This record gives sequence, C-alpha cells and structure tokens, in this order.
Amino acid sequence: MSWNSRGLRGSMLEELINLTNEKYRDKGLALIQKVPTPITPIEIDKHSHHITLAYFDQKSTVDYIGAVQGIPVCFDAKECAADTFALANVHEHQLKFMQEFEAQDGVAFLIIYYKKHDEYYYMRLRELKTYTDRASGGGRKSIPFTELNKTYFFHVSQGMYVPYLEMIKKDLEERQT
Repeated sequence: MSWNSRGLRGSMLEELINLTNEKYRDKGLALIQKVPTPITPIEIDKHSHHITLAYFDQKSTVDYIGAVQGIPVCFDAKECAADTFALANVHEHQLKFMQEFEAQDGVAFLIIYYKKHDEYYYMRLRELKTYTDRASGGGRKSIPFTELNKTYFFHVSQGMYVPYLEMIKKDLEERQT
C-alpha cells in the first residue's frame, strides 16, 4: 500500500483517540500508546531528507496498546462510512494478535466509528470472532449496523472525545458473569 493511499483513512478517529488517551493518562486512569505503523521508505529527498515515497509494511499488529488500571489492553480503530462494516478491514494477523493478547489475560477490541450515524461502537473480540467465524463458514462478510449490540454504542462524554473506558468496564463485568 503506498504512502498516500487508503492507509490514512482513520486518521481523524485516531487523533480523537490520541487526545482521549492523553486525558486518561493525565488523570492517571490509563496509559495507552499509539503503535507506530512500520513503513519501508522507497525514496528520500536528497535536500530535505524527507521520505517522499514509502510503503506500509503489511504486518503491523493493532493501533493501540497499553494498560488500564493494571489490565493489559490492545485495540484497533476503524471508521465505517456505510451501514455495514466489512470484515476485510480486519486483517488475519490483527485478529490472531488480538486472540493471543487475550490468551495472556489482556482485553482486545475494536473501536468502530460509524460516520453516517455519528456513533462509536466498542466491538469485543469475542463478538468480532462470531462474525469472522460466520464469514469463514461461507456466511456474510460484513457486519450490518442493525446486528450490533446496542449497549456497546457510546458517545462523547465527560470531556472525552472517545470515552472507551466505560465500555472496557462493561466488557470485564460481562466476562465475570
């Protein structure tokens, strides 16, 4: 994938998450960092020494990783313009990493921003796995907005742009029952 292509589509969502993460860190609630996207430079301007052409490496893991009150957390940020979320947006190596992360007692999830509805969705890994298993079995390769669990939608609140900590809490409480 080239430097100027689809890879930067979620940059606004990521910027809002970065601002939220700063607030969480400042309040001592969480320490979450953006995982740098590895690139391979192809051309470098001889005068400015800036990269002018590069390709994203295929095997990055997830967008964010860190800890919330001692709980390891990793997640990926996705944007969706339509009423369906294409499972092709989640790569096999990302899914595998998230599964391995949870096997180590971490919490892995997606934050999906549905532009059309101006809504954020916290997709638990086990929920994502249900949809990917369905697709692997020959079923639908996307997730309709109408199929999502309404209790995992969230909005801007308490001065946080993407306040996902409450969803992690809800996720953990459900795991205990």
